[in-house]
Amino acid sequence: MQDIKIYEDKMNKTLDNLAGEYDTIRAGRANPRVLDRIRVDYYGSPTPIQQVGNVSVPEPRTLLIQPWDKTQLKAIEKAILTSDLGINPTNDGSVIRLSFPELTEERRKDLAKEVKKKGENAKVAIRNIRRDANDTFKKQEKANEISEDDLEEVTDKIQKLTDKMIEKVDKAIDSKTKEIMTV
Repeated sequence: MQDIKIYEDKMNKTLDNLAGEYDTIRAGRANPRVLDRIRVDYYGSPTPIQQVGNVSVPEPRTLLIQPWDKTQLKAIEKAILTSDLGINPTNDGSVIRLSFPELTEERRKDLAKEVKKKGENAKVAIRNIRRDANDTFKKQEKANEISEDDLEEVTDKIQKLTDKMIEKVDKAIDSKTKEIMTV
């Protein structure tokens, strides 16, 4: 019987990618993952903030960045200011504080739309994987590598897998939206 494991792995990677994207969307409280995409110019090479200092959450809506090399404070501050984070860092000479304001109702709705859009993109990716799998198996059937019955069986398995993955995406969308809309 045909192996659908590679397609299942691809779909799981899509789910993991979505989870990673959702982690970078802030939901009213400080989460160090919002800094994941920000790169600091560390002696000429773009480096993730987590590799140039210690990032901690001393209070629910505050991130504290303590660079290992104090000369990098300005570079870290500049990287945060030029990012799409929308938060002004405060530099006291030894650490950088990021204070996350309470989200407005309008901002929450915008974030919820963004969550839905990212979820829809993940669904499209999963459906594309399904299409690729079905195409592959149809080619095998045309080349007489598998029987018509095998093709029908594997197509059914791929569809059930797709339905299961889409359901997981829907749950992720609902859960993240609920997290954002909770004041």
